[in-house]
Amino acid sequence: MAEIKITLVKSTIGAIPKHKKTVQALGLRKINSSVIQQDNVAIRGMVNQVSHLVKVEEI
Repeated sequence: MAEIKITLVKSTIGAIPKHKKTVQALGLRKINSSVIQQDNVAIRGMVNQVSHLVKVEEI
């Protein structure tokens, strides 16, 4: 199955609480931290919700 690399590029300070929890659920903690996740519908939905905070690269 394909994988995607998700990188937090903008701070969650000032973001709404739902978006902060989504970023945490993706496994991101600090700015410029990256995590590799499976490319599935659930992860894509989470990424779309916080697309203004993250950068996505397909691996």
